[in-house]
Amino acid sequence: MDERLLVQRTLFAGPFPEAPAELYSRAERGAAVRERDRVVLDGFAVLSTNTYFGRFPASYWQRWTSADRVEVTLVASGSGLIRLLASDSKGISRTVSTARVTDAEAEHVRLSAAIDRFVDGGALWLEFETADAPLTVSQARWTVPAVRRRRATVVVICTYNRADDCIATLQTLASDVEVASGLSAVYVIDQGTDTVDSRAAFPQVQEALGSLLRYVQQPNLGGAGGFTRGIFEAIRNETVDRVNLLLMDDDIRLEPDTAVRLTGLADAATKPILVGGQMLNLFHPERLHVGAESADLDILRAGLPVPDALTNADVTEQRQEVRVDAAYNAWWTCLIPSEVVSAVGYPLPVFFQWDDIEFGLRAREAGFPTVTLPGAGVWHADFAWKNWDDWSRYFSFRNSLITSALHGDFDRSRIVEHLARQLANYLVSMRYGLAVLMLKAVEDFLRGPEVLADGGAAVSREIRALWSSHPETKNHPASAVPGVDADTVERAVPAGTPSMPKSVLAKRVLWQLLGKARGKAAVADADAYWWHVSLFETAVVTDPSQEGVRVRRYDRQLMRELGRRGATVLWRLTREGERARDQWRAGVPELTSRAAWSRLFDSQ
Repeated sequence: MDERLLVQRTLFAGPFPEAPAELYSRAERGAAVRERDRVVLDGFAVLSTNTYFGRFPASYWQRWTSADRVEVTLVASGSGLIRLLASDSKGISRTVSTARVTDAEAEHVRLSAAIDRFVDGGALWLEFETADAPLTVSQARWTVPAVRRRRATVVVICTYNRADDCIATLQTLASDVEVASGLSAVYVIDQGTDTVDSRAAFPQVQEALGSLLRYVQQPNLGGAGGFTRGIFEAIRNETVDRVNLLLMDDDIRLEPDTAVRLTGLADAATKPILVGGQMLNLFHPERLHVGAESADLDILRAGLPVPDALTNADVTEQRQEVRVDAAYNAWWTCLIPSEVVSAVGYPLPVFFQWDDIEFGLRAREAGFPTVTLPGAGVWHADFAWKNWDDWSRYFSFRNSLITSALHGDFDRSRIVEHLARQLANYLVSMRYGLAVLMLKAVEDFLRGPEVLADGGAAVSREIRALWSSHPETKNHPASAVPGVDADTVERAVPAGTPSMPKSVLAKRVLWQLLGKARGKAAVADADAYWWHVSLFETAVVTDPSQEGVRVRRYDRQLMRELGRRGATVLWRLTREGERARDQWRAGVPELTSRAAWSRLFDSQ
């Protein structure tokens, strides 16, 4: 097979003005005019693509594929020196190939590099240098030999009442003709009441994508149900056996070349692998959320950086030189080969939260690891600005327990200890609604797989109502806080992190039960630790979104009731957890079957 596989493009600027150009290319000396697919250098200038999007992640290619060389082609006009450089796991650079052009007119230049000496880390990139004449470079493309026929690639977007965001993502995808032409279909699974097809721009998107666009409406089954519907339809409708299922959120800002990079690695891999895109922060677009993630199932925590992974890093300044291995990848953008679905089944019908984590762990256990690929990124709303303290926490608690039961040791003593500490923290910091959600999540986990019979549609309505019944869950304008004269409430700053948190927690519980809490205080989001908020009878706490405040008021009776209920529920988890674990493990084949999802879709 003499075909070559396009695996990356060198682009010199982003797809929209807010994307920092330094993520793509950097002028080291002199002046350069950077456009999307072209750069014009003045005389005596140097421009480097040793940047987040400019680097070719050679270490990942050496680890996961049999490709032994990569070739870079570009079109050059003018005069200058073109270098292909490499780094190692320590970030030390070396030149591997050069080409000089003199008075060129749209000259095709070819450079190549061996994909070797990168096992522990390192990347490749281009550098351009001029003397006394300008240089224009365009159409820089990275290719490797194709070892097999490419899979068809299908994009799946799940959306719920984010019609404008979804339209913007579709427009970005459609505007990149080179990327769109490589797709077999684009499925939009619309589960909202404010629908995508209601927007004035929808007909233009339809026209731009043409027959690629498959718009499907269904009642809300959460992220799990929306993505699974797209997977379900793509596997049913594609006429080929092997399909790349490229899942992406509706509210991302898309770098279209990420699709090229994910599909390139997946199609060249020596065996089917999941290939995930990284998350860049939307409000701080130069910052990377995390390089690769893992989970600690004994304390029900996900999103943990793996060793050596960059975390909350400014990637215009820092590089991920060391290769790191992920346990899973979130579905803001993640590619799943259809062979994986055939082998391990469909996602669990858990509505949302932890569905992507559970699927990634299940795939890994079956021999299909996840690779989170540096330089394959999309922008997503900063997690630090999202309020995790909302009704969706029920699903996080319940689904993390399910995932721990399915894929962890399910050490009930550690899990119960962790939940008991969390419950105590919630109660002393007057987050009663959050405590209620956690306890219901444990109770529903103990019920076993029957709680997923409808895909979560009913429980989501129940949880929203339960959550909203607690007054501290509501946001209020900072200028009009109900029952509080904001002008007389002073901001309270914590003294510091306690050195003996267990003792402090016991003291806070005792103080509250004895009615020794102080009066009112305003607490900034950054200071809203349980050991600080619990000092006050009323705390006006800034919401992480910075859109308003919440009012937490001490309720002695409710605290005592939830404490007693919590003790009972956690004792049940200790006694009945093993039985529930076995039920969940036995139920996975049916829950993740095509037949089960077909029934869910048909019943809506």
